[in-house]
Amino acid sequence: LASRPYHIVIFGASGFTGQFVVEEVARTVSEGPNGTLKWAVAGRSRQKLDKVLEQAAGTLGKPELRTAVEVIVADVGEPDSLAAMCKQAVIVLDCVGPYRFWGEPVVKACVENGAHCIDICGEPQFLESMQLNYDSQAADKGVYIVGACGFDSIPADMGVLYTRDQFKGTLTALESFLTVSTGPEGGSINDGTWKSAIYGFADSGKLRSLRKKFGHKPLPVVGSKIKRRYRELCQYAVPFMGADPSVVKRSQRFLLEEHQETPVQYGAYAGVGGVANIVKMLFAGMMFWFLVKFSFGQDLLIKYPEFFSFGLFSKDGPTRKQMEGSSFKFAFYGEGYTEGQDPSQGRPNAKIRTLVQGPEAGYVATPIAMVQAAITILNEPTALPKKGGVYTPGATFAKTKLVERLNKHGIQPISSVEVY
Repeated sequence: LASRPYHIVIFGASGFTGQFVVEEVARTVSEGPNGTLKWAVAGRSRQKLDKVLEQAAGTLGKPELRTAVEVIVADVGEPDSLAAMCKQAVIVLDCVGPYRFWGEPVVKACVENGAHCIDICGEPQFLESMQLNYDSQAADKGVYIVGACGFDSIPADMGVLYTRDQFKGTLTALESFLTVSTGPEGGSINDGTWKSAIYGFADSGKLRSLRKKFGHKPLPVVGSKIKRRYRELCQYAVPFMGADPSVVKRSQRFLLEEHQETPVQYGAYAGVGGVANIVKMLFAGMMFWFLVKFSFGQDLLIKYPEFFSFGLFSKDGPTRKQMEGSSFKFAFYGEGYTEGQDPSQGRPNAKIRTLVQGPEAGYVATPIAMVQAAITILNEPTALPKKGGVYTPGATFAKTKLVERLNKHGIQPISSVEVY
């Protein structure tokens, strides 16, 4: 890998999220191996890629980006072009979604050509099917395929591990409550995420049958069994519909099987504010559930994202001003047994609370998380799992300094312990 021309190739660099990943890589070149980072952009259209570099050069005040960054033309539909791209990269950052349609050819090309692959997928079906189909090949090649390295699911997955590491004893259960704040300009999410959600819910039956193929035994429950709840800290909460619960569970399974660590039960919620928001959400949710079952309904949802999501999703995505005014907070509430207490005896006797906060989730925190995941693989190879494979962020980075790296870039955990 040392002989490859690029540490990082950003595939899909001219997409909505890809453009922000380009800017984040350009900001962090001094954090690469020996203080340098060799990188390139890749995608279908040379013209669009040149335009993204031009835009990044202007935004960051780095005119050298226009000429110093190599452009690679590669297309998901042309395997030879993907193979040629992967042969030049130590790591491919795959920004082309929905991954259920465009993700597998990139994973396949990376595995076959010895490049690591990082994506920002929030689609459990894709993430888990890649593990089922490519884990052993990736292990044979010494390649790390690490999915969900954006807002789904680095803050949640690494937040669970951070909280567990701060807890003096055995952490047995943890719940997270996500709240997102927007400034006076409001906020929105690009409709690529909306499309992924539509296809994911429409196909949820396939995910259940996929999980049966792993033949996993249920994870052992230590301590009190976690219960569902819907109200926390003066606001209503709903179960979080993203990839976090699936990703965290896979990380906990890996850490149990590979390191014999006690698995942490996990529940994920999103705060939705007051009663007015609940009514709006119930109405939108019922329409979504009804329409997503039929192909004509899916077409309607895809065509009019703003209408059906009450403005949460839009074809244009957020403006830079909206992004500057937005932020997120993850509050983690955990319980477990202090050192010296037997987790198989009696109820948990200690609690912990961790807060993870960061900038706008989709297009500021996601590129930071993705790029820092890549920087960690480049700089800390000996701290990664002992063999290649298809992994979650928690499995890949549990023994690394990723949390410290994220902290320096504004995704920050704050922890406190209460014993009772």
